[in-house]
Amino acid sequence: MYLPCGVYHEKYRQDHAWWQTTFVRAKMIFLFLLLLVIIPQFANLYLISVANIVGYTILAAMGVQLLIGYCGQITLGHAAFIAVGAYTSAILMLQYGLPYPVSIAAAAIVAGLWSVLFGLPSARVKGFYLIMTTMAAQFITVDFVITQYVSKIGGRGHYFSLPPGTITVGPWVIDSEMKVYYVMIILVILCTFGMANLLRTRVGRAWIAIRDNDIAAEAMGVNVVKYKLLAFFVAGVLGGIAGAFWISSLFFVSPEHFTWSWSLWLVGVILIGGVGTLHGTIFGSMFMTLVLEGLKFAFMPLSGVYPQLLEKFLYVKEAAFGLAIVLFLLFEPKGLAYRWWQIKNYFNLWPFSY
Repeated sequence: MYLPCGVYHEKYRQDHAWWQTTFVRAKMIFLFLLLLVIIPQFANLYLISVANIVGYTILAAMGVQLLIGYCGQITLGHAAFIAVGAYTSAILMLQYGLPYPVSIAAAAIVAGLWSVLFGLPSARVKGFYLIMTTMAAQFITVDFVITQYVSKIGGRGHYFSLPPGTITVGPWVIDSEMKVYYVMIILVILCTFGMANLLRTRVGRAWIAIRDNDIAAEAMGVNVVKYKLLAFFVAGVLGGIAGAFWISSLFFVSPEHFTWSWSLWLVGVILIGGVGTLHGTIFGSMFMTLVLEGLKFAFMPLSGVYPQLLEKFLYVKEAAFGLAIVLFLLFEPKGLAYRWWQIKNYFNLWPFSY
């Protein structure tokens, strides 16, 4: 049953249902089977590792999408809050022996509060000045606090190494790419559903009103300062969850994982995927990760002739990233999510899709 062809809602609950038709429900069941059964059964470890990178990028970019896409607060320092989450989770497991799920929750709260601290200037500044504030968060957090002090806790020199058996969920030890994959799927589903539900509430509508016109929102009774700080807190929570997940994939954490270029990368992900939509976070993460993996395969045959190509792949990656943003801004400014919306409408409205 397709809604555009004459099936209408009769109840308010139907209008706000997640999956409103039998066809959509069937698609979502297939998606869950694909993620939880088919991919783990048939994919090799390389594909599983790529899927874990995609999941990490989704978790990391979701907070950026919230701030920029839904609340209109430009941020260029989100990697700082991811770093806070990663180090908080690692310290709690190494120093205090807390289980991994508890460390994730604690990392989310600490990163959220740290994000609010640097979100306080958003009450008085916006635009270019807010960009500078978030950049300051990046440099103060990663280059000063973490590098000079936090990374040396417990007599450690530069990075935290997590020995085998440190990351546990109940009786299960997370010690393989496949187990990390299941953790990633659970976190991505929970964060996506939580964000989507939050955006349907009064809080989400307030964020969108601030994004569209903060003066008009304040005139309508929206507490702009309160909801801006709440947006920074939730974005920090999502960043903390992303950082806590990342250490389960690498089994160690270092400041080099949270550079300013990673903050810029996350902004580019939502620009390519689509600003102001959760689909854009997913599509942008998949696009950027898979394009880079494709470039690696394209460069491998040439590495025998030009060995320096693999050494300089980082510069190729940055060039491809910049070129992708320019092309999308020119030819697809609304991102991949808008194209996906058009494709869905074409099939839903067929044969009258014109």
